[in-house]
This record gives sequence, C-alpha cells and structure tokens, in this order.
Amino acid sequence: MMRLVLGMVMLTVLAACGGRADLDEMPVPLGDFRLKYNIVIASKAQRGPLSREATEEQLAEAVRSAIAERFDRYQGNKIYHFGISVEGYVLAQPGIPLILAPKSALILNITVYDDAAGKKLNEEPEQITVLETFGTAPIIGTGYTKNAEEQLTELSRNAAKAVERYLVRQQNAEGWFVPDPFAPLDAPVHPPETEPPAIN
Repeated sequence: MMRLVLGMVMLTVLAACGGRADLDEMPVPLGDFRLKYNIVIASKAQRGPLSREATEEQLAEAVRSAIAERFDRYQGNKIYHFGISVEGYVLAQPGIPLILAPKSALILNITVYDDAAGKKLNEEPEQITVLETFGTAPIIGTGYTKNAEEQLTELSRNAAKAVERYLVRQQNAEGWFVPDPFAPLDAPVHPPETEPPAIN
C-alpha cells in the first residue's frame, strides 16, 4: 500500500510551497506553546520506487533538524512534545525529460503530547505528505538539479511547515495550546525536567 501511495505521489503535478521561505519572519501564532522533546524515528520508512536511497539516520536527522529550525522559535510556558515516525520517502532520480520527471516526496506520522496533562492531544497519528518545492523548471524535477541530501533537506522543511499548518488547524478547531487563564503569574518559564514520550 505504501509503495502504491508513493508511486502516485511521484506522478502528481502539485507541490508544497517552500518550507523555509517564512523562517525569517515572525512565527505563526500558536498560543502558549513551546516544544521540548522533538523525537523522530525512521525505522518504518519505506523507499518508494525509483528513489535514491537514504539511511534511517539521515531521514530522522533531516526531519528532526527541520522541526527544530521551525519550532524552537516558540518560547511559551506550556510544554509539548512531538513524536514523529517517517513512513516513506521518494528522493527522485533523473527521469525522462518532458515525459517522466519523478517528484520527491516524504510521508510521516506525528503525535503531539501535552506535557502537563501527560497525554496525547491526537489519539491517532496525523499523517503528513509533502512534495518537493518546484523551482524555475517544474517539468524537470529535482532529480536533475539536486543531490539526495539537498532533496531530503527541502522535503523535511516542507514537512515542518505542513506540521505547523496542522497545529494551526487544530488550535482553531480543537483549542490546542490555549493559555491557562488560572496559571500563576510567577509560574516558572522552564518547568521541571520530564521524561520523553515513547513512540510506537
């Protein structure tokens, strides 16, 4: 099933917006939010057809770095954790110009944990699928213009941006990250250490 999904993603003509474009701007409001544990695993990651290869460590580190780059900017008082599992990827190789230009893709699952409540905010992991950012020549695809490391960095940044969009949707729909009106004014900015959540 994962290979079928990845194969379909490769042929789509849509792509995510650039994942780094807004990092120099003010962070999107997320309420009272600060990320503590940024846990990423890639033990289940499946390589899609015609994809370049990446190791578990490369996949996990790329996503972890992109998540930190985007979410370490938030310095609220309420602590949350991310549990992320990379499920599949395609790092496009050169295809046949104008006929088949494989597109890079990344699929991951994310669970958000509320530290103070000691529970998950989403009982079922949210699946995020992102594609490469098109440049000046969208038909060609990044298999011609970027190496595997560059593709993975770009995809991971697009994934981090997609996670941010998901959190904004959940904040609006479910009231995530709402500041506690009864919290004491002298509450510590950095709460005591807690253990990282387990990821299945």
